Amino acid sequence: MIYSMTAYARHYIKENWGTATWELRSVNQRYLEVDINLPGQLRRLEPIIRDRIRSCLTRGKVECYLYVNLQTQSAFHVNTILTKQLIQAAKLVKQYSGEGEINPIAILSWPGVIATPEHDIDDTIITQLFYSFDTTLRDFLHARETEGIALKAIIEQRLAGVSTEVTKIRQQMPDILVWQKKKLLGKLEEVQIRLDNYRQEQEFVLLAQRLDVAEELERLEIHVKEIYHLLILSNKDAVGRRLDFMMQELHRESNTLASKSINASVTKSAIELKVLIEQMREQIQNIE
Repeated sequence: MIYSMTAYARHYIKENWGTATWELRSVNQRYLEVDINLPGQLRRLEPIIRDRIRSCLTRGKVECYLYVNLQTQSAFHVNTILTKQLIQAAKLVKQYSGEGEINPIAILSWPGVIATPEHDIDDTIITQLFYSFDTTLRDFLHARETEGIALKAIIEQRLAGVSTEVTKIRQQMPDILVWQKKKLLGKLEEVQIRLDNYRQEQEFVLLAQRLDVAEELERLEIHVKEIYHLLILSNKDAVGRRLDFMMQELHRESNTLASKSINASVTKSAIELKVLIEQMREQIQNIE
């Protein structure tokens, strides 16, 4: 099973104390980086959240957000200390200026005089927040798995294309060698060079060695089998890194094959191999 490093999940809860929304999103990255953003009064939960995320993931840049809107209580609280200070200040102003009356409405409207307290964040709220986070994390992992299945299908399709091109080249090789042998004899006749049978055989052997792509084709097939094997591994031990390495190996063999291009058909297949490998490499960048 392979997992994508690109995913998103969101979970919303509404309780008598207010509402909360968890968000998890991630993008591809060579290593694991976890960025957690919690409200100030809930920062103490960050180590626990971080450990839960790290226990499930090995690579990717992960961002975790929690938005909390606590319901204000119906009863309000009057700040008596601030109220007394305001009344004393008003009396002092009137004493020196001889003007001004104490306006109760104005005092009550003063910032901080009346406060509507929010719910305290107790153990019940913490438990509900953790339950919501676990739901978000579960949905997040499911999204990574779903995207991983889609990536696997794309890569397998491209691997089938690689196998098709390898088979196509291998089937053409006998005819290509015969064609190149005739071409060499024709050139020798043009320049009126006559070689004895032994020398001709030597030239044909050298020609065959220069045109031989059997090793490249065999290694391409081996790499394709190994990639298929990696795609079905049940563990999550950095499969993405290993697949990336296999893309480098495929690219190397396709380059060697292209350098030995001996006719238009083989050249076309070599180019198609490069395109298929590059398409796989782009998808593998998102695999954990």
